[in-house]
Amino acid sequence: MKTTIKFTFAALFSATMMLFAGLAEAQTTKEEFLAKWENGKQFTLDVLDKMPETELDFKPDPEAMSFKEQIHHIAESIVGISKGFLKGADDAPAIELATASKADLAKFVAATYDYGTATVKALSDADAAEKIEVFGTTTVSRRQVEALLMDHCTHHRGSAIAYLRFKGIAPPEFVGF
Repeated sequence: MKTTIKFTFAALFSATMMLFAGLAEAQTTKEEFLAKWENGKQFTLDVLDKMPETELDFKPDPEAMSFKEQIHHIAESIVGISKGFLKGADDAPAIELATASKADLAKFVAATYDYGTATVKALSDADAAEKIEVFGTTTVSRRQVEALLMDHCTHHRGSAIAYLRFKGIAPPEFVGF
């Protein structure tokens, strides 16, 4: 009987520890994040490519960002969040939006995604796990900031896709992986 109780306790303890160890791991590895990030880069460039240059200033509502501003906002946020919270380098890409052509904007978007890639690659596991205060209100790990950055890019890319649809333009096919 004592052996059965000890065995049951040991099994339950082991199962509990395995459960908590699984929960403590990152949702994705750095390599998985970067693969998805590269996919997001290409998808953003494909969305930009679909909008005719003559329609870049289109906005569905006077209060909304234009298509060009949506795409620019994605790129600028990659730089801002990377520099502000992910230890990004000071030599980040920049662009003058008012005079930027579609080709200039595409080059800028690609450069900012590459900047984000370099920033994430440079973070050690300890840096990624470190808890930091963001936006003066919340304390999260840098890994969570990486997820926020991905979500933010997806959100604004989705808005840009809605703009394409509003203009009767079929968006590029989604590629999940």
